[in-house]
Amino acid sequence: MQIVEQEARADPAENCLLLVWSEQEDPDIEFDRANDAVNGGAISCATGTSPSQFEAAIETLRDAAQSGDKARLLEQVGLPLLYIDAEGERQELTEDQIDALFDEVFDQRMVAVLRDLDLSQMTVDKDQGAYFELGSLWLVVDGTGGKPRIVTVNRQALEEAAEAAKDQAERGQGKPLD
Repeated sequence: MQIVEQEARADPAENCLLLVWSEQEDPDIEFDRANDAVNGGAISCATGTSPSQFEAAIETLRDAAQSGDKARLLEQVGLPLLYIDAEGERQELTEDQIDALFDEVFDQRMVAVLRDLDLSQMTVDKDQGAYFELGSLWLVVDGTGGKPRIVTVNRQALEEAAEAAKDQAERGQGKPLD
């Protein structure tokens, strides 16, 4: 706690980080300060946890998607999981339902999104959580300083994100490949 108090600054986002750090055993102060700002504002203020917690969750999701390990991926899912299919039909899935619909919810396109997650591409929405790909994947935190979990998989938004990327590319505004 003394370390956290010593790190205090006048920036309002810093106060959010201080609150988050006070709930964490070993905060990564340097990383959190350098990465707190994303689309939508400060991660710590909008979500109640630190960028380093999101980075750890993202890394776990990327690794699970890369390995194809269904169990590891499901460990990162909050229940019930809101699943919105390509037609916009909403369903709150229980553990058994997720297991039964796993290949539909986490199909090749969604697994590709998970493999490519990057903290810098995340958007936050105050008190709603954080999302990627125009809302195709939402993560929220249960408690201050906690670990984010997937709570929504939105296939409809994923289709819209793909269409927006295609339109951008056709206008010559696509992102260059590394």
